[in-house]
Amino acid sequence: MSKKVVILGGGTGTSTLVRGLKKFPVDISVVVSVCDDGRSTGKLRKEFDIPAVGDLRQVLAALSETEPLFEKLLNYRFETNNDLNGHAVGNLLLAALCNITGNMSDGLESLSKVLNLKGKVLPLTEDNVILMGKMKDGSIIEGEHNITDSEKTIKDVFYKENPKVNPEVIKDIKNADMIILSMGSLYTSIICNLVCDDVVKAIDESKGKILYVCNMFTQPGETDGFTVSDHVNELNNHLGKRKIDTVIINDGKIPKKFIEKYHREEEKDPVIIDKENINKMNVRIIKDDFIKLRDKGLKHDAIKLSLRIFEELIKEC
Repeated sequence: MSKKVVILGGGTGTSTLVRGLKKFPVDISVVVSVCDDGRSTGKLRKEFDIPAVGDLRQVLAALSETEPLFEKLLNYRFETNNDLNGHAVGNLLLAALCNITGNMSDGLESLSKVLNLKGKVLPLTEDNVILMGKMKDGSIIEGEHNITDSEKTIKDVFYKENPKVNPEVIKDIKNADMIILSMGSLYTSIICNLVCDDVVKAIDESKGKILYVCNMFTQPGETDGFTVSDHVNELNNHLGKRKIDTVIINDGKIPKKFIEKYHREEEKDPVIIDKENINKMNVRIIKDDFIKLRDKGLKHDAIKLSLRIFEELIKEC
């Protein structure tokens, strides 16, 4: 029987992770926060009063075992002068299925069969939630899009109205052999799941080890100047009785041209591995060169990262 892995996250980071992890004999559930309100997703939320579909679409595409062309189809965005401009095909499909089936979870299940998914994608909630950002200057910003676009620094996030957490999410977390906090936006992809008391309670009741894949780069407005231990501490502050057991860190050398490029174009800097502080924490460290270079940037090597996670899962379980 396959070991059960539950991943909390969303967006590009989580998609990269599951693209590798689906190659291994594990039972994958990805819990995706549905608070994005920008671009195509924001328009569909406003028009149809549905949870955000963008991150759900990305994870669906990454978990799919169908032809690569279908993944390109899901992520294809229309470029036109009419109302379709900017909409991703997958977003429209999810919005339609949500209306047809009556809720997002059933719509995802239906599409999952068509895509031959190697895993399960679960929305955190069926509610049309609004994420709020408490900034370090004391101000409050409404909406994920506005939070991430703000030049202010995030202190914490919360929901305008407490969402009802998807029961399937709670069930899968409790039954997990490993709970993975994925790389990605610290507050708007991961912590936005942990501000729900029911999620934290389920993690406390689970026997699964808690593993965090640390980001390679900081994110403007979210983690400026954050070290590895800062990331772990902030996540632990939002967890309950149980804390992070293992953190995976990239210690591969990032080429100087990419450091300069990310700093210049996106105001991002490499996350510093502060060994002294990490060693004081009750957390196991897995370090390796996880860098995969691309023409325009770099990302985690999905297969190498997933192999180390699988090894940890087998060893712990």
